[in-house]
Amino acid sequence: MPARDGDPRLAQLVEGIVRLASGDLKTRFELSPERDEIDAVGMGINLLAEELELMYKQLEQRVEERTAMLQQAHEAMSRMAMTDALTGLANRVALARKIDEALGEASAGKHTPALLLLDLNSFKQINDSFGHEAGDRVLAAVAQRLRKAVRKDDTVARLGGDEFAILIPEATLEQAMATANRIVELLGRSIRLDEMNVWPQASIGLRVAEPGQQAQRLLLEADTAMYEAKKDRRGGIKVFQPPMLFSRQLHNQMAAELRDAIAAGEFTLYYQPVVELASGRIRGAEVLVRWNHPQRGLVMPDEFIPLAEETGLIIDLGRWIMRTAVMSFARWRAGMDLDGGFRLRLNLSVAELQRIDLVDYIRGLLKESRIDPAHLVLEITETALVTGGDVETYSLLSLQRLGVGIEIDDFGTGYSSISYLRTLPVNMVKVDRSILAETNGNIRQNEFVAAVLQLIRAAGLDAVFEGIETKEQVDGLLEMGCVSGQGYYFSRPLPEAGMLELLQDSVRLPVTV
Repeated sequence: MPARDGDPRLAQLVEGIVRLASGDLKTRFELSPERDEIDAVGMGINLLAEELELMYKQLEQRVEERTAMLQQAHEAMSRMAMTDALTGLANRVALARKIDEALGEASAGKHTPALLLLDLNSFKQINDSFGHEAGDRVLAAVAQRLRKAVRKDDTVARLGGDEFAILIPEATLEQAMATANRIVELLGRSIRLDEMNVWPQASIGLRVAEPGQQAQRLLLEADTAMYEAKKDRRGGIKVFQPPMLFSRQLHNQMAAELRDAIAAGEFTLYYQPVVELASGRIRGAEVLVRWNHPQRGLVMPDEFIPLAEETGLIIDLGRWIMRTAVMSFARWRAGMDLDGGFRLRLNLSVAELQRIDLVDYIRGLLKESRIDPAHLVLEITETALVTGGDVETYSLLSLQRLGVGIEIDDFGTGYSSISYLRTLPVNMVKVDRSILAETNGNIRQNEFVAAVLQLIRAAGLDAVFEGIETKEQVDGLLEMGCVSGQGYYFSRPLPEAGMLELLQDSVRLPVTV
């Protein structure tokens, strides 16, 4: 039926179209019983409105989904920016935020936070010995143990390398120490790497924040305490004390001065005789270094050698020592009739042993000085020998083929083992002074020393005992069959003039007093 002019539905139809065009997708045209042209148009408009409404809902849903995905991606990126990729712990940025939050809450009347900084001992040796993949496994295992040592609200972070941090939002010194002790206990347990166990012990610096303290200051003081803990090779826990800051400033100042000391000629060499125990005849000399500091006077190597290793200056210092000592030795041999078996003994650091040019440098130095390689002995710590990689092994084998003597230094303080003694490219062993320290009147210790000597001999090596201070020790070593030794009983380290005087007078150092 055709629509009639003036039909009110026409106005309704126009109004619905306008509302629909304005975005009101809920608009519907009410159909009449007439079912005429107007109803047909209204039905088409209703279908269009329903389709538009469905499309809009789908669009809204997609927008919501995309928004949620973007939000999740943003949160994931934020977590990545705040998380250490290897261990899953918080990173340095996240720790800084947590420290700021904890310090802010403390200013509102709560307890101040405590910060523990932790550095693994000898982690570099693990990396060098077993590879970086094994090192990563150790770091991941350490991270798991640190999580077990703390409370749910505490923050464990990895700051980079083998350095970690634990933030306790509210803690007294006693509570923080309890956490530190739990960490020491957990890290004292071995981690299995392939066929070998390693012990990831740590040095820990602890600082409980002062009211109103800034985050950077808290980090500095915890780090200063950790540095003090690292001075003890066994690690442990150090609580920050203000005098530590002066010690650190002195350390930094000495590091700066050390850089200029080599060029300024502030180092001098000392020599300690190595003696044939039965006759007192001088069979060699160990080269030792002292620092003639312009203000502090004579500085002993224990104070500056670790600093030289830390700053990388040990290479320049080591080369200076080696060249100066070898050239002096050449003058000695040219100027006097030295014993044919006299050997100059030089300490070689791990960093020097890792230099690919070491062998060429020593070969050139021996050629220039006209010193027989057999008259030079390089002393290397057993830890450096055992944990060395391909470069170290190449250097040792090449030096041995060159004819230079290789001696294990400080034997008895690290990896002492018959298997190592039989496989390492070495000629002799210097037994650490700690082995002899308690021999006087101690039957069990004397038996132990005899067993150490027997172990060395079983590997086909010569033994030199250091730290000999009494006649009883000399007699005991002679009875065991030991040939050589050194120590204050015979002579303290001497400057070159004093050593030359001994050699020129052909002095036989006393085996009796």
